[in-house]
Amino acid sequence: MENYTYNSFTLQLEGLKVTKTSKYPVFLFLLLAYALILITNVGIVVLIWTERSLHQPMYLLFCNLSINDVLGSSLLVPRVLADILVPPSERLIQYYECVLQAFTTHMYGTNAHTVLMIMAFDRYVAICNPLQYAAIMTDKMVIKLTVSAWGVAFVLVGILLGLTVRLNTCRTLIRNPYCDNPSLFKLSCESVFINNIYGLIFTVVLLSSSIGSIILTYSKITAVSLSSKSRSLNNKALKTCSTHLCLYMIMLLSGMIPIILHRFRQYEEYRKMTAILFHVVPGGLNPIIYGLQSKEIHKCLSNILHFRTVKPLF
Repeated sequence: MENYTYNSFTLQLEGLKVTKTSKYPVFLFLLLAYALILITNVGIVVLIWTERSLHQPMYLLFCNLSINDVLGSSLLVPRVLADILVPPSERLIQYYECVLQAFTTHMYGTNAHTVLMIMAFDRYVAICNPLQYAAIMTDKMVIKLTVSAWGVAFVLVGILLGLTVRLNTCRTLIRNPYCDNPSLFKLSCESVFINNIYGLIFTVVLLSSSIGSIILTYSKITAVSLSSKSRSLNNKALKTCSTHLCLYMIMLLSGMIPIILHRFRQYEEYRKMTAILFHVVPGGLNPIIYGLQSKEIHKCLSNILHFRTVKPLF
C-alpha cells in the first residue's frame, strides 16, 4: 500500500541509477559536456557583442540560442552532477526549487523552438527578399522577434506550471533525474485532467507551429533557389540554411528520443540519460556547428588569435 505525505515541501529525486564503476565516468562526461557548453556559448556571445562586423541580425538572433543553452543547462546539469555522487536517499530538493527547475527545463525546450523559428524567418527574408532585408530586419525588428520568442515561451510555460502548482501533493518521490511538469503533477492525488489536456494542446501547438514554419520557409527558399540562376545566391542559401536545418534537427531528434523511450519501461534508465542529453547535446553542438559554417566568425577568431600571437611580450 502506498504511503501518502500531503503537501510536503521536501521532495526526493530518484536520479540516475549508476553503479560504483560507472559513477565517475558518467560524472566526468557530464562535467566536460557542461564545461564545453559554457565555454563555447559564452565565448560566441562575447565574440558577437564585441565584434562590430558581427552585429548583424543573423548573429544577434543566434545569441538567443546560446543564452538559452547556457540557462537550460546551468539549472539542471550541476544538480544532476551533485546527485550522482550521493546515495539516492540523500537526493532531496525543496518543492519550489523543483518548480523553478521544471520551469527552466520547459522554458529551454520551448525557447529552442521559438528562437529557431525567428532565425528561420531571418533566413527567409535574407534569401527571398534580399533587396528589402536591411529595411525589414532593423534593430527594432530584431528586438521584437527576440521579445516575442522569449515572451511566447514564458507565457506558455507559465500557464503549464501554474496549473500544476495549484494541485495539492500527496507523494514525495520524483521518478526522474530532474524536475519537470509531468513529474510534479504526478505527485498529486487530485484529478490532473486539465493538466493533461493543456499539456497536449501545448505540445501540438508548439510542434505544429515550429515544424510548419520550418517547412514553409524552407520550401519558399528552395523555390527561390531553384528559379534563380545566381550561383552566389544558391551557395548562400545552401550554406546558411543547411546550418540552421542541422541545428533544428539536432534539437528535434534529441527531444523526441526520450519521448519515444518513455513508451518502453524496460529502457527507463536510457530514457533518463537521453532526457539529460537533451539539455547537453544541442547546447554543445550549436555554437560549434554555427561557428564552423560562418566565414565572419572564422575571420574574427583568426584575427584575435593572430593578434595574440604577434603581440609583443614587453
